[in-house]
Amino acid sequence: MLQYSCMPTRTGSVHVATTKRRYKGKVYETHLLRRTYREGGKVKHQTLGNLSHLPAPIIDVIRKSLRGEMLMAPEAAFEIERSRPHGHVAAVLGTWRRLRMDALIDDQPGRPRDLVAALAVERILEPRSKLATARALNEETLHSSLGEMLEVGTADEDELYEAMDWLLPRQNRIEQALAKTHLSEGTLVLYDLTSVYFEGRCCPLAKLGHSRDEKNSKLQIVIGLLTNRDGCPIAVEVFEGNTGDPKTVAGQIAKIRERFGIQRVVLVGDRGVLTSARIREDLKPSEGIDWITALRAPSIQQLVQSGSLQMGLFDEKDLAEILDPAYPGERLIACKNPILAEERARKREDLLKATEKELAQIAAATQRSKRPLRGQSAIGLRVGRVLGRFKMSKHFRIRIEDSGFHYERDQKRIDEESALDGIYVIRTSVSSEKLSSSHAVRCYKRLSGVERAFRSMKTVDLKIRPVHHRLEKRVRAHVLLCMLAYYVEWHMRRNLAPILFDDEQPTPKASPVAPAERSTQAKQKAHSQRTADQLPVQSFQSLLADLATIVKNRIRPRNTAAAAFDMITTPTLLQQQALQLLDVRL
Repeated sequence: MLQYSCMPTRTGSVHVATTKRRYKGKVYETHLLRRTYREGGKVKHQTLGNLSHLPAPIIDVIRKSLRGEMLMAPEAAFEIERSRPHGHVAAVLGTWRRLRMDALIDDQPGRPRDLVAALAVERILEPRSKLATARALNEETLHSSLGEMLEVGTADEDELYEAMDWLLPRQNRIEQALAKTHLSEGTLVLYDLTSVYFEGRCCPLAKLGHSRDEKNSKLQIVIGLLTNRDGCPIAVEVFEGNTGDPKTVAGQIAKIRERFGIQRVVLVGDRGVLTSARIREDLKPSEGIDWITALRAPSIQQLVQSGSLQMGLFDEKDLAEILDPAYPGERLIACKNPILAEERARKREDLLKATEKELAQIAAATQRSKRPLRGQSAIGLRVGRVLGRFKMSKHFRIRIEDSGFHYERDQKRIDEESALDGIYVIRTSVSSEKLSSSHAVRCYKRLSGVERAFRSMKTVDLKIRPVHHRLEKRVRAHVLLCMLAYYVEWHMRRNLAPILFDDEQPTPKASPVAPAERSTQAKQKAHSQRTADQLPVQSFQSLLADLATIVKNRIRPRNTAAAAFDMITTPTLLQQQALQLLDVRL
């Protein structure tokens, strides 16, 4: 019997020919490597070698190879021991290293520095408690490749807390390095504050105060953030939860001048931060410190009453510089935004109607036949709750009696407030030679960059709240870690803008008062959901989730003693583009 296994060649086909013959009751097999070819219309065979001396498995491998067959199914040859999400880790950790964050924190390599890197990177990847973070890094669970890449897979939550304690004393060093990189003499510095609520009652920093999170019943801390003109974070500070915003200004000036060594800056702060008292007591005595802020509504009303601000200024333009004796040596730039005026009018009317609806229910309760609401104290308590919730007490005239309750709108006050809808006034000490009126307004509007940082840190990405730490130093370290994470995210967003919904090149506005508009390119991305390269447009979080599908597989051969090896998923076109934009490698 003769068997062939052939592989075609230019001069014929090579195959294994197996012959069997019987001799004295035994069967003998011969395995020959042969070439079959055609010559003169006849098929001829040429023996290239005798394979009979080789082991049967080797002969079988040669035969299957010549046939072009698969020698062994992959599942029979290899097993995947573990798959670890890796692409998003490579992107964030690669950016951390590209920004030289390790050297920024400490000159000496070591485990504490690696643990801080793990905490900051994990805060971007998936914000969670320190216990959950330790479990995610653990080499037995390995939710991602982060613990392996930083060699911190054995860390527990106690070691992470120790790393936080190690980080906090280095905050001054970190902030000074960031200031040196992103600030210079005469630069614009943005400053704003927010509050973050607590879970628990043991931390000495946690106090009851004005809550921006609508959590008035919970203790909170106050966080102040300094950024450069583009919203890149420079320094962060934690205050007790009942600290008023203006009280923090003097410390920020000292930080800029003494720690950062910058003597001339333009400090931009919200109207609730840079108040008249702070300007008078902290800013004006500091030579070299200029400022840009805005006036509150009562101050704008005083300008109208004094005649310094007249509505006719806005008949032909939306911006006008005015003077008032109450602000000597300062510039006042009045602006009117019609769209903002419409929005404020709509919101006021909605709140007035909502207040009237609930006040009507209280009035009806005083007149019902069964168990009517009686007594000035009881009626006043319910009325106060309604007015406090909607903050409309100034727009109503209230009369409370023991057996009744009457209310009506104070139309005169409503009209006075409506006349100022859409009007705001920028207040600055910077001379017109250094800063035009329109540029002063634009500089004030840059505070939106700090608000964007707070939005990212509190809700969208980093989820700094709620805070569960009990020790003051741990709370401060937690906030510092979140700032470092946002610093990395800020740079990632700028680099990834071409494939994100973010606007790469915002359209310059003819008037700084006009509402911001997205560029034509950004609108096109939002409409088509595609980039210029026809790749799907992503949000920052969805892009990280997509990068997480690049996994690092630990593969082990089944039937040999060969060592296990890692194999990384081949990136898609979108993933390749993201990694190239970030300038990181898998």
